[in-house]
This record gives sequence, structure tokens and C-alpha cells, in this order.
Amino acid sequence: MDKLSITGGNPLSGEITISGAKNAALPILCASLLTADTLRLTNVPQLRDVMTTQKLLQGMGMRVMTDNVHEFELTGASVDKLEAPYELVKTMRASILVLGPTLARFGEARVSLPGGCAIGSRPVGEHIKGLQAMGAEINIEHGYIHARAKRLKGARIITDMVTVTGTENLLMAAVLADGVSTIENAAREPEVVDLAECLIKMGARITGHGTDTIRIEGVERLHGAEHAVMPDRIETGTFLCAVMMARGRVVLRNTRADILDSVLDKLREAGAYIEAGDGWIAIEMRERAKAVSIRTLPYPAFPTDMQAQFMAMNTLATGTSVITETIFENRFMHVSELARMGADIHIDGHTAVVKGVDKLSGATVMATDLRASASLVIAGLAAEGETIVDRIYHLDRGYEHIEAKLGGVGADIKRVGTAAH
Repeated sequence: MDKLSITGGNPLSGEITISGAKNAALPILCASLLTADTLRLTNVPQLRDVMTTQKLLQGMGMRVMTDNVHEFELTGASVDKLEAPYELVKTMRASILVLGPTLARFGEARVSLPGGCAIGSRPVGEHIKGLQAMGAEINIEHGYIHARAKRLKGARIITDMVTVTGTENLLMAAVLADGVSTIENAAREPEVVDLAECLIKMGARITGHGTDTIRIEGVERLHGAEHAVMPDRIETGTFLCAVMMARGRVVLRNTRADILDSVLDKLREAGAYIEAGDGWIAIEMRERAKAVSIRTLPYPAFPTDMQAQFMAMNTLATGTSVITETIFENRFMHVSELARMGADIHIDGHTAVVKGVDKLSGATVMATDLRASASLVIAGLAAEGETIVDRIYHLDRGYEHIEAKLGGVGADIKRVGTAAH
């Protein structure tokens, strides 16, 4: 099993190119199920979750062509297996996103109840409730969701909670439904907007994406299209936090500042000098960061996917910060690993109090989920001595060649195999 070896203390300098967004690419790949024509995608990140989605779609009969690792052509004319099996779904919760489009186009779908990161309960009840409102008959049997509907009907859907994958699944189902659907209390995340923009290119009639009410006028069929996946705002935020900890000056390319307002505001509050333009963000950090408190909430507020990275940053900041996690109940699993490096963190329920310390010490730490992995990597960049990050398969699910990107701006970081270390 691969690990990362990081020797801290090097300031970062140079440029990093940001990859396409994992959380946009996965639903857009699943949207290929909505048409028999070819969907051509560019700026697709080379990630484990993307490979899993490709394998899942190919298992359903999707023809997937890729000459370039970041470009896909998906043709759905030969899809004939309307099932997402447990073996694939258990490793990646986003597999649930084949449910809506498969049901909408074929009238039936059988999808295993999902797995993914162990960061807490992420129920699929909102997906099921919304599909039932559109007329689907749904049974849960032997660990599978079995959905049927001759043709889905337009409906008014009000979700009990803001759910990104729920909004995406229901959005994809509604584009082929008979009549008009509205999704109220919809997720407003940029990745939802990117999916909607791709669907519109395929012939869908959607308005209101990016607000809490999305209106979809169902059409008979969708056609092929070409779409570039948006840049990854969480990868962008992670590298910004890396510069905050290691210090230096880095320019991030192929990214967007307009979808990172809450993160950039907090980084400036912590003392960063940030400039941004069309497709780039530059950050400079020369001093020790000031502690900043955060509270995670749905977009456009502070993202839960950046909480662990900011906690790592706060471990070396001047002062005390309070971090409140409102989205997932098990998202403090990185705390015990940061403590092994010398961090001073106290947890009380969904709140963590972080007192900045003068230094972190390199240690062997274990990644527990995707964003926790990232927090340990950036902590290692600023720690004294060597940090070994174990179980980095979590990291490979959401970061494309993170060691190469950080190494390219001066970090002392390398991937090592179990036998090699």
C-alpha cells in the first residue's frame, strides 16, 4: 500500500495547475446515461473515483473512449444492464448518481445502497422520496434500491435537507420526465450548476440552477454534446492552505475565485495576501497565520470539504480558533492524527477548539477519509522532520498527482510503496 513521505520546512514557490472538479465530473459522467448519443467531456480529473465511475458505466454497457486521460467520449446506445452492483458502489457513494438518469431513460434501475468515506450518515432518503413524487415505484430489497416507472411525471419536490447528490439525481431524472418539475431547497453548489449547464447543452430545459429552486421542463430525449468540467474548488482551497502552512508564493492556474469567496475571505482574515484574475489565483504568505474560526454550512457558506485543511492551518496559527461542523457528524477523525504531530485540539460534540502551537513534529499518521488525508499532507509540509501519511488511497480518490504538484513548487514529498519504506 502506497504512503507519502514528507519532510517539512520548505517554503513553496511557483505555479500549480488545478484539475477538473471530482464532484462535478462524477455526476456529469453519469449524465451520459440520459442519451444514446455521444457526450464528449474535457478537463476530467485522473482520479480513482473517476476510474470507478468509468468501470461502473462500462459494466452497464456504456461505450467509453479516452485517448487522453483528461478527455472522455461516452456513448450510451448499447447500455443494457440497468444495475450498479455493490462491489463498485461500496467504494464510492457517488455511484448512487446512476439511479436518476437510468430510471428516467430506461424506466427501471437497480442500484446498491452506497458506501464511500466514513464521515457519517449520508442517507439516500431524499433521492427516493423525490423519485416517488415523480411517480416511481421503489422497493429496497437485499441491499439494493429497485426503481420502476414507465415514464416519470413532473412534480414539485421539496427536500427536507440540502443534499448535493440528491439535487443532482433528481435533476437528471426530471429532464426526461413528462411535464414540469421543481426542486425546492435545492443545493446551490457550483458543481450542481456545472451539471445543469452540461444537461442544457444536451437539450434539457433547466432554469434556476445556482438558486434554491430549480425548474425543469421535461423533454422527450436528450442528444450528444461537448462539455469541459469546471475546475476543482476544493483542490484549489487545499493548495491555498498548503501555502498558508508552508509559506511562500504560489500561483494557481485553471481555477476560479468566484466560487471560493468564503474560503478566500477566511484566508485573508488569517493574513494571506491574495490576488485573483480570469482563471488564476495568487497567494503569498510570509508570516505565521492568525487563527480563524469557521462554521461549515451548505454553499455559498464555508464548505465542509475545507474544514480539515483549515483545522490543520489553525494548529500553527497565533491564537485560538473554534471550528463547528454542521454537515457530517464524523468529520473530526483527523484530530487524533494531528494530535500525534503535536496539535492542541479539544473536541466537544460538533465543535473543535484549536489552540495554535509553535511547532508540529513529523510523525507516522493514518488517513481516515479524503479531506482528512489532505489535512495531514499540508500539516506535514510545515512540520519538523519526516511525516509518513499512510492509507493514501483515500487521497487518490480526490486529488490528482498531489505529490507531483506540491513537489513542483518546492515541497519535499514523495510516494513510497509499503515494501520500499
